[in-house]
Amino acid sequence: MSFGQEATRAVLDDWRTAPVSEEVRATLGFLRALTLTPEAVTAADVEPLRSLGLGDEAIRHAVYVCALFNGIDRVADALDFAVPSPRAFAVGARFLLRVGYR
Repeated sequence: MSFGQEATRAVLDDWRTAPVSEEVRATLGFLRALTLTPEAVTAADVEPLRSLGLGDEAIRHAVYVCALFNGIDRVADALDFAVPSPRAFAVGARFLLRVGYR
C-alpha cells in the first residue's frame, strides 16, 4: 500500500478515523499499546492482527520499526537533537522513495 501526503496527514491527525485499511488501523493500535503500555501487551494482543490476515513476519517488521523509532526518539529527546527543517525532511523522503531502506 502506498501512502500519499493526505493519507499520512490523516493518520497523524487521528489514526482511528484515517482512511486506511483495517489491517493498518489494527497495527497502529497495537503499536500504540506497545509504545505507551508495553508491560500490558501480551501474546493475546497479536491475535486480532492475525485474524485480519497479517502474518508473523509483517507483525515482526512493524514491531521492529516501532522499537527502533521509539529508541531513536528517546535518545534524540535526551540529547536534545536538532530537528531537521521541512525541506531537509522532504529531501530525505525523496531519497528514500527512490532507493528505499537498505
